[in-house]
Amino acid sequence: MNIVLWIVQFIMAGVFVFTGVSKVVAYPQLVSLVEAHNKRGRIGMSRGLAAQVGLLEMIGAVGLVLPYDFWPPHILVRLAAGGLALLMVIAVIYHGRRQEHATPSIVLFLMALFVIVGRSQR
Repeated sequence: MNIVLWIVQFIMAGVFVFTGVSKVVAYPQLVSLVEAHNKRGRIGMSRGLAAQVGLLEMIGAVGLVLPYDFWPPHILVRLAAGGLALLMVIAVIYHGRRQEHATPSIVLFLMALFVIVGRSQR
């Protein structure tokens, strides 16, 4: 089970680093890509808000794979996964209001819950 949890954590970390960096570094390209695939027009997120979300995603990704273990065990991993799960709930609401597919956000939310539950069992 530990190996499966680490695999899920690394997959989540990779996804969140990629999306976080794209929100922070490549915001104009992200906006043009999203607006080209959406019939609703503007993205509805300022550059500052996108940078904040991107930074939260990158911090959460680091928290998922940081090897340092606090007391109680895996508290940092569970906090990072919980924060990312909350961020994915907000993302589902955002995409739902824009009438976009929220499936990636739902999958990442479920993966975060899996990590929280899996790392809680000791």
